Amino acid sequence: MTRLACFHVPLFLLAARLRSEPELVDDAVVIVEGNGTAAHVVAATRRARRKGIVGGMSLAQARSLLPKLIARGRDAECERTAQEALLEAAETFSPRVEDAGEGIVYLDISGMERHFDREEELAKAAIRAIDAIGLPGRVGIAGSKLAARVAAELPKSPVVVPPHDEAAFLAPLPLTRLAPELDAASTLQRWGINSIGELASLPESEIASRLGELGRDLHRAARGIDVRPLVPRAMPPEFREGMDLEWPLVALEPFLFIATAALERLSKRLEIQGFSCSRIELTLMLEPDGYHARAIEMAAPTRDVKTMLTLIRLDLEKNPPGAPVAGFALVAHPDRPRRAQLSLFGPAALSPEKLATTIARLVSMLGDDRVGMAMTVDGHLPERFAVGDFAPPPPPDVRRAPRRARGLLAARTFRPPIPIEVITRETADGELLDAIRGHDEIHGKVRVASGPWRVEEGWWRDAPADREYWDVELDRGVYRLYRNAASEWFIDAQFGA
Repeated sequence: MTRLACFHVPLFLLAARLRSEPELVDDAVVIVEGNGTAAHVVAATRRARRKGIVGGMSLAQARSLLPKLIARGRDAECERTAQEALLEAAETFSPRVEDAGEGIVYLDISGMERHFDREEELAKAAIRAIDAIGLPGRVGIAGSKLAARVAAELPKSPVVVPPHDEAAFLAPLPLTRLAPELDAASTLQRWGINSIGELASLPESEIASRLGELGRDLHRAARGIDVRPLVPRAMPPEFREGMDLEWPLVALEPFLFIATAALERLSKRLEIQGFSCSRIELTLMLEPDGYHARAIEMAAPTRDVKTMLTLIRLDLEKNPPGAPVAGFALVAHPDRPRRAQLSLFGPAALSPEKLATTIARLVSMLGDDRVGMAMTVDGHLPERFAVGDFAPPPPPDVRRAPRRARGLLAARTFRPPIPIEVITRETADGELLDAIRGHDEIHGKVRVASGPWRVEEGWWRDAPADREYWDVELDRGVYRLYRNAASEWFIDAQFGA
């Protein structure tokens, strides 16, 4: 048996705008559509409605009733992100979610009795999830989409329609409940049909012969049968937040204040889905025309608002937009959070978020080419390295078995090298090493010596090398020595003992 839930946000256009400006919730605010004298009210807060302001009223008429009325235009960016947030909240309960547009979402909750003992508990948990994303939500549960939507539109929420009672629940309701844009309502009323129950009691064939396929669909909906099945939406590849600004901004601090609220909403949505942000894209709509787009890579996936805000601040200070900002959009590319090994006894490890912020500050002060991670290069000098982009590999998903050693010879490198005294003697064939002393454990007569090896790059040039390597065998083992340009001797490594 299929059970459907409907998430409904009343006055969605107003709720989407107040989600971006929550400080206006208790004020008299209206959402208007159109410009100049054509601007008319499409939604109003409770405080404005108490003064007699209703939808369809012109802005001038509304201001005549309440001079201090706050007017905000429709914001497509706020509406789109609010609808996406509502869909993501529904996806935490079921993977089968349908977008019905403008504050209405359907989801299939069949089989959820494994997680909730009663459907009322599921509906209350859904209301809490909708409130957590900053929207006033209502929830209705029934066996069809129409019955669930009607139940969600009732003031007393949540409303659960018992199984197989959809037709009885819809029967006393007026015909306009079947569809807000219903054109056949006046025709049915001329026939003497005033409620959904009266329509459902008529023969389907008679309705279809007079109204066609539309009449057949209306008759099925009146009986609590879905005409079209639930169509799940695909998971979006990114998370988006933004809004159009009431006045263009020319300073950085006011913009960052508004962007902080957008980042908090973005972080909350990522947390609900179990993701972190690995890359954030910032698009600024400029006044009077044009845009400024930036992409900021995170050193580690994060949901920390302070870290993302710091990276945006540093990037905008380095690359200012050059014109007043009239709107913005933030797009977060999701990724799995990075796991870190916790310590039981030692100090806590540095979090990836703090490390990302520190690296961004260093880049802003020193430059992109002076901050990174040390990488090995194809050379023979032990001190040689290159600076690459900071991208440490994530920990492995599973434990890997260590590789078995193939050789029997073990090498141990001394860091730093141990200074020693080497006694040499000159012969007709060249210089020979005679003995080593100056260290408590490594000393004695040289039995076999090979060298010097000039293994650094540049050995083919005529200029003398910076150091010379020797391999010597003493009574206690085999060692590698080197002598630098100042004729100082050091032990660099030990081979066996």
